[in-house]
Amino acid sequence: MTKRAWWWCGGWLVAAGWAGAFPVVSGLGPHRSWGAWAACGYLLAALAVVLVRRRGREVSVAVAALGAVLVPLLLLVLDGRGQSEVGVIERSGSLLLHTGTPYLAEPRTVEEYTPYLPGMALLGLPRALLDGTPLGGSPLGDARLWCAAVFLVCVLRTVPAGRRLGAAALTASPVVALPLCVSGVDLPLTGLCWLALVRAAERRPVAAGLALAAACALKWTAWPALAVVAALLAATAGRRAALRGAAVAVGAAALAVLPVALRAPGPLVEQVFAFPTGRGGLPTPAASPLPGRLLADLGPAGWCAAVGLLLLAGLAVGASLAVRPPRTAPAAVHRLALGLTAAFLLAPAGRFGYLALPLVLVLLSLSSAVSPSLPSSVPLSVPKGLPWAPPSSSPTTSRRARAASKPSSRPWPTASPVTTSWSTPRPNRVRSSTTPLSPTR
Repeated sequence: MTKRAWWWCGGWLVAAGWAGAFPVVSGLGPHRSWGAWAACGYLLAALAVVLVRRRGREVSVAVAALGAVLVPLLLLVLDGRGQSEVGVIERSGSLLLHTGTPYLAEPRTVEEYTPYLPGMALLGLPRALLDGTPLGGSPLGDARLWCAAVFLVCVLRTVPAGRRLGAAALTASPVVALPLCVSGVDLPLTGLCWLALVRAAERRPVAAGLALAAACALKWTAWPALAVVAALLAATAGRRAALRGAAVAVGAAALAVLPVALRAPGPLVEQVFAFPTGRGGLPTPAASPLPGRLLADLGPAGWCAAVGLLLLAGLAVGASLAVRPPRTAPAAVHRLALGLTAAFLLAPAGRFGYLALPLVLVLLSLSSAVSPSLPSSVPLSVPKGLPWAPPSSSPTTSRRARAASKPSSRPWPTASPVTTSWSTPRPNRVRSSTTPLSPTR
């Protein structure tokens, strides 16, 4: 077995150990169920790498995806089990369809809060539209399926065909498989941010702006990506392209958010901004012992200190974008991941699960290995008639290539490979040891 196969085997074994810990330490039923199925899938994937000699990696990825994604997702969806975020998204879609706003006017419990922007309610609309129809109780309305669909479409639209095995392995890994099966709420945000960065690196400001607008309409945690995308466009396509992309992103996001904000401004501010930062009417369940949370627990002064550090971190990342802007998609991903990590660590309220967003972005850039700094649709300039000739910017070489592409006026081509025409037959070469043919024969 090759060294690379051993690495794949070791990676699946680590994933199996990580997933196998959930049935033991987790207090959430969906997490325990996922961990049991995923651990078996990862163990079988590691075994497939060892036993299958031809295409062992492809087989292992398929086995891991089956055991860690498809089977547990299907079982959890059929049983109607998942994290509370799934019910929140589906309820917000129903409220948006019937009342025009995804927020309850007077929420009384934490489960009645909707800490997302109005765009997230669109992923809950299928459940609301299917209710009252013969497909009302079918799994097609589950919000997790639509969150996963958005993420997978964004990945497939950006990852090259030769690198999709790495993207598939990432999707089957615990960092994506677990949230995909139990909640799925951050996956569309991650996929849209990744799509916006790749389109910006390809010098496509409108496409990048639309993808970023969709992300910014889901959660406010996508807003830092606006500065990164603008810096990337300015470095690769110029200031006008950066302004165009930013204008498209802000304008499209405003069109999605403003109608709901004007209809219910109070619930939106309370549930989307005050509640996640620990300043709402009810305490937020996001209470992991991160630095910002520990400072906020010290009182009003600690909360102000956490917010101040958060603003300083944002200014530092913004200054780095101005001084040394990223010029490729991976460089922009790393800068965005750095800013999001600092924001999640220093926020007055947060949880460890939030760090999966920057982690998945970095792993996407590594697994797909895309670093477009030029539009991928620009073809190489190969001289016509010479498909084997390399492109060159030299005028002399260009003249030679053009001359070679023209039909030769000589009876036989020269021995130089540059001027040989594929359409001209080769001359009959007579060996010196044979007798030449007579003119009469």
